[in-house]
Amino acid sequence: MAKNDPYAALRIKEFNVFLLVRFLLVFGWSMQFIVIEWQVYSLTKDPLSLGIIGLMEIIPAFSMALFAGHIVDQKEKRNLFALCIAAFSLISLGLFLLTWEKIIGDWETKWILYAIYALVFFGGFLRSFFGPTIFSLVALIVPKKIYPNAATWSTSTWKTAAVLGALFGGFFISWIGVDMTLCVVFVLVMLSLILTFLIKKKPILNKNIGEPLKESLKAGVRFVFKNKAILGALTLDMIAVLFGGTIAILAIFAQDILEVGSQGFGILNASISMGSIVTMFATTYIPISKNTGKKLLISVFVFGLSIIAFGLSSIFWVSVLMLFISGAADGISMVIRQTILQLKTPDNMRGRVSSVNSMFVGSSNELGAFESGLAAKLIGPVAAVVFGGTMTLVTVFVIGIKNPVLRDLDLTEDVEAHESDA
Repeated sequence: MAKNDPYAALRIKEFNVFLLVRFLLVFGWSMQFIVIEWQVYSLTKDPLSLGIIGLMEIIPAFSMALFAGHIVDQKEKRNLFALCIAAFSLISLGLFLLTWEKIIGDWETKWILYAIYALVFFGGFLRSFFGPTIFSLVALIVPKKIYPNAATWSTSTWKTAAVLGALFGGFFISWIGVDMTLCVVFVLVMLSLILTFLIKKKPILNKNIGEPLKESLKAGVRFVFKNKAILGALTLDMIAVLFGGTIAILAIFAQDILEVGSQGFGILNASISMGSIVTMFATTYIPISKNTGKKLLISVFVFGLSIIAFGLSSIFWVSVLMLFISGAADGISMVIRQTILQLKTPDNMRGRVSSVNSMFVGSSNELGAFESGLAAKLIGPVAAVVFGGTMTLVTVFVIGIKNPVLRDLDLTEDVEAHESDA
């Protein structure tokens, strides 16, 4: 296998099956997210209702994250992944039924909202298991020497599915309606469940099976906080996602500011992920192992600037371009963060470290959605977005100064060490 083979991970059959499963899941999940946000805002016309969606997801996702990591490190990964997908299918089915006129009939709006929030809450619980399970499974499918390449393809697949899901989610609302779009999501999830069983069961590498929960959780948290590179990368991304995220209130920009309707809403969402896809595919040819820390800081800085520009724009295609740039910068930072985690995390702690990552970054998506919705209600959507982008820039400067380990991080030796061990 060539040393810098950009297709190294794709030469592994099981990894291709994994990518297909992940594509179907994220494509469906992305469509579901877009459709539910559209439906909730259409029902309420209240920005805070969009924030509540994020709040309902973060409560279980954050509170269960460490416990989920402990379970993942103790269990066989393929079957656990399949169980998570099966549970996700129940959420998709429930949301479809809640938007189907033949089912809800004359339900009051508040009861429809309560039921949607309840399913979102269950989805937050489920997502606390999805992240560490996927992170651990990838490491068992590919050899260590191609972790960076596998991380790039996995993240690129996720973003490709996200951009297409966001794009088709907006279009499908106008083509076939909210209810039938969610029915499509359910079908995609079921298909991904079937394909999951083409992946073989994997060995459990954790030697401390049956370790007391308290000790297991403490070990995972202690490892992350002692590793300055991982801690710095997670903190940087957490703040950027928490304050710089705009997805939660894009429906407001699409309907009330840019006035571009559901199809424009889909394009706005898709432009973010499209930018990520372009840069992430580029990183398969251009390694990010050299000067890793500086590249991470620069990418997040560009992300913050583009978010501010988007908030100030009142021209649709300028807004699309700024979101594209934000997605491109975010794509680089995600690949770098995943590579740092894969190379710096021991095999027996992947579930717990990924769970801490979920608490820092994954949960900040939902908390960021609540923050965006609340800020939009209090100071207006434009001011909320500009404030978030400014906070992202401030965070880059602070971490760049206070964390020299991350700033000067270079993963070249780590990559070469894994190649020599192979």
